[in-house]
Amino acid sequence: MTELEELVDAHCHLLYRFAFSLAKDEDQAAELVQRAFLIWIRKGDQLPDQSNPGTGLFTTLYREYLGYTRPSGRSLPDALDDAEPESAPGGPEAEPEVVDAREALDLLSGLDETFRAPLALFYLQQHGYTEIASILDVPIGTVMSRISRGKDQLRRRKLREPAKVDGKVVDFQSGVLKHSNG
Repeated sequence: MTELEELVDAHCHLLYRFAFSLAKDEDQAAELVQRAFLIWIRKGDQLPDQSNPGTGLFTTLYREYLGYTRPSGRSLPDALDDAEPESAPGGPEAEPEVVDAREALDLLSGLDETFRAPLALFYLQQHGYTEIASILDVPIGTVMSRISRGKDQLRRRKLREPAKVDGKVVDFQSGVLKHSNG
């Protein structure tokens, strides 16, 4: 197996999940993954952080997504026109403890890209704050803030929607989402 094949095998699925969480469209997600690998092949020796190609690929994919959505004059797919207050109603005791995995992805896809990208990298791809900061090219404090604010928005959205527990259960209370049959 060539080095490129190993790179694709190791990262393709994770890159696709991240791309899909951003684009919310299978074809666009596949296109973003292909573009990321193509750029890596063409400019790999010029890209930052060559020691960790996974982080470099995620960074490249994210930048391609930004380049795809912003220059065309289109707004990001789910910009929050209906901005919500910062505090969740009812306090911590009113927060949902578990959600269906599909429901969690639906809730995540409804967030503004500013919060969706760091949350997807943190929960779906299991990246740490430092890696996310590198991928998104923002300070680590910004990453921590966006993850916190994004989780708050997810909780508020969950409180507004009826409960669904028909598949995998996701625990929002832990630092990392835990999947179990439920």
